[in-house]
Amino acid sequence: MSHRLAFALLLPLFLLNGCSSAIYDTTEAGVKPAFSYHVTNNDTPYSQCLKKLAIINANNLPVFAVGEVADKTGQVNYDENGHALTQGASEMIISALAKTKKAQMVERLDLRIPLAEVKLAEQGKLSRSIDAYGKLPASDFIVVGALTELNYNIVSSGAQLFVKGIGGGARTVVVNVALDLRVINSQNFAISYVSTLQKQIRGYEIEANVFRFFGDTLIEFDAGAVRNEPMQLGVRSVAEMAVYQIMTDFLKLPEAQGCGLMENDSMESYLNTTDI
Repeated sequence: MSHRLAFALLLPLFLLNGCSSAIYDTTEAGVKPAFSYHVTNNDTPYSQCLKKLAIINANNLPVFAVGEVADKTGQVNYDENGHALTQGASEMIISALAKTKKAQMVERLDLRIPLAEVKLAEQGKLSRSIDAYGKLPASDFIVVGALTELNYNIVSSGAQLFVKGIGGGARTVVVNVALDLRVINSQNFAISYVSTLQKQIRGYEIEANVFRFFGDTLIEFDAGAVRNEPMQLGVRSVAEMAVYQIMTDFLKLPEAQGCGLMENDSMESYLNTTDI
């Protein structure tokens, strides 16, 4: 009886697996790929602050060049065979500057194609002569930096309860990422401004488990939900806030209401303790 019950529980899974091919929408050209959500813009909550800068009337816009903003956390995601953080932080900074519409930009991150164009023009192999290039625009400021922190389990809490194989639990985890940027004056290579920001990222997981032995057979049923703030969304948010700081704190553009940096004095409080 116990084996019959176990078979009855597992039978729907085998049926679903066997009928999975019927789910696919096939044509003579092959399997029709699934399409779920539409393409959207890739904004963060701080994008609206950058866009508010775009409506400010301003002339004589500075010229920015974005260099390498490397991942220097040293963190590797072994479960997914890749880096834990994005390797495209420089591109995020470029996109953030573009949203402000208050910066002209020149390419300095990848000059392979532009320099190849100039070289081909010098060799007379382009429809454009080398004289057509004239003098290339110089930058006023260079932005470089690094992702410097990825700290796991700043806070990790949870609870589980199981009674005779039946139970569930919940877990919350908080991590943080940090970005350090510097603005370099292109004329004298002096560091004119530094931004160092961090953002905490929270995720939680809820699960329910049922374990039952039928004779010598273990039947397990799991259900749950995981909701995490995307790690790379956190990186993009920090990048956009850093650019907003450059525009307002460094270049002195007016700061919009509600777009100021959330100040955190938790570290300062440690100096007031009697233990130090």
